This record gives sequence, C-alpha cells and structure tokens, in this order.
Amino acid sequence: MNEWEENTSEYEQKNNRLFVKNAFEWVESIAFAVITVVLIFTFLFRVVGVEGKSMEPTLHDGNFIVISDLFFQPKNNDVVVITPTTSLDIPIVKRVIATGGQTVDIDFKKGIVYVDGKALDEPYIAEPTNLYYDIVFPQTVPEGYIFVMGDNRNHSLDSRDSTIGMVDMRYVLGKALVRILPVTQIGIIR
Repeated sequence: MNEWEENTSEYEQKNNRLFVKNAFEWVESIAFAVITVVLIFTFLFRVVGVEGKSMEPTLHDGNFIVISDLFFQPKNNDVVVITPTTSLDIPIVKRVIATGGQTVDIDFKKGIVYVDGKALDEPYIAEPTNLYYDIVFPQTVPEGYIFVMGDNRNHSLDSRDSTIGMVDMRYVLGKALVRILPVTQIGIIR
C-alpha cells in the first residue's frame, strides 16, 4: 500500500468515526427532546379534546386545549376540565361559577345568575340562563367543591343537574389555558 492509499484509508476512518459520533449526538438529542416533552405533558400540562357544544361560544366541538393543574386552585370564571366520575363517561369542560362557601341563585325567567346576591357579568355566554334541571336554588357550595356551568347555558349539562351537581375539587384535572387546535383559533382561554 502506498502513502496516498494509507492517507485515504486513515481519512476515511476519521470520517467514519466523526459520522458515528455525530449520529450518536443527534440520537441523544432527539431522545432527550422526546423524554422532555413526555415529562412536561405528563406532569405539567395535558392536551384535552372538547366534545359537544356546551362551552360555545368560548370553545367548540373538536377544539383541543392545553390544561394544567400546577399550583392550581379553582376560582370563579376559570374554565376547567373535570375528570370522568360515576356520573360522567368522559372529561367535561365547564366554567367555575362559584367555589366553596359561595351561594348560587338563578333567576330562570330573567336568565340571570347570582353569586352571593350579585348578578354575574357574563360576556362569555351564548344566551341567558333559562334552562333549569332538578336542582332547587339558591344553593350554597360546600367547602372543597365548585359549582360549574357551560357557557352555552341552554345546551349544557352542568351543576344545575343532580347527575353532576357540585363538583368535588379532587375531580378537577386542571385549568384550561390555551386552545391549540384548530390552528386558526390558537389563543388564551378566557
């Protein structure tokens, strides 16, 4: 073997080692990124699909939202996702109307919701609250529970019905933060 062939062989070996090193670094980076995303979406955030029209006009059937329960304590006006319970087959998305200790009353003729005697300013609802179920008002929310309603009040099964009733806060998966799908509607949920 002449000197040129030795240099070429040595050069190819260096290139092969460099290629293997670079390939390993790329695989390592991709694996780290995948593990990071999985951990973030397992412990910090979740993606949930919206089913039905009970939250229109805020959210629509087929929307996908990001929720989080990190340092989360439900408060009035939060949009939350509630995990399936004995009365629910799938997670539901609703708005918190009242929390523990607050009293909810609804004037179904006028379509007005009151919390602690004050009429709520609800620019997010589709229409006034005229549909009632089997819960008799006024109702005081027990500590550790929340009273929830859909924004599409006359097309929402929520705390006005005894099958859902007051929601134990242990069943709240998290607060809805951002709509991510459809792409044309990406934005913060208010």
